[in-house]
Amino acid sequence: MSAGPGRLILLRHGQSEWNEKNLFAGWMNPGLTADGERQAVLAGHMLAEHGLVPAVAHTSVLSRAIGSASLLLAAMDRDWIPVRRSLRLNGQHHGALQGMDKDQAVAQFGERQVRLWRRSYDNPPPAAPPDMQRLLFSDPRYAGLSRYARPNAESLEAVSARLLPYWYDAIVPDLLSYGCVLIVSHGNALRALVKHLDAIPEAEVGRLEIPNAVPLVYEFDSALHPLTTCGRYLRG
Repeated sequence: MSAGPGRLILLRHGQSEWNEKNLFAGWMNPGLTADGERQAVLAGHMLAEHGLVPAVAHTSVLSRAIGSASLLLAAMDRDWIPVRRSLRLNGQHHGALQGMDKDQAVAQFGERQVRLWRRSYDNPPPAAPPDMQRLLFSDPRYAGLSRYARPNAESLEAVSARLLPYWYDAIVPDLLSYGCVLIVSHGNALRALVKHLDAIPEAEVGRLEIPNAVPLVYEFDSALHPLTTCGRYLRG
């Protein structure tokens, strides 16, 4: 692969226990399955084979992203590089759907409505009930988050609003300083970032899917303008 002044590697975490069970996860914290662990290791091997060597990594604060990044970096002997974690890279808060079987949600609310909640830009799902919120935000990883900043459901628009400041304030400076940056995050967080990078209109973002554990690579010039109109997936 030809070199550019800046390279960004995006990776959705490997298969999680709740992916396997067809459950909405959102800000909840299921771990990786054995298949998910293997997927992360394979992603690391693919990056090494393509000469894509991250100098710094960013993850969400959720175990499935942290674990995927750790396995990927160990597979390419880069587990010593700095890793930054932020809840701004968490996936979409699915509100009352979190923990629900996706087929059950379709049966209860209808396929069209569930698809709007999952794939549209500005339609958040129903708010999480108070007991679910209390359980979620009793997690120490959210101890520093003001109760006024705790989402009870998010649309993709809301995910973008919390993610893009982190893109500009943390990831862009690392691209300029380190040259090759890895982000390991979640499907809808990465959809929000890809929408931004590729200037995808709101009406078209519903067709955008991010597969588990397949590296998506962007290359930038020295002004951080993409060298291509969209990123490229690596395949083994």
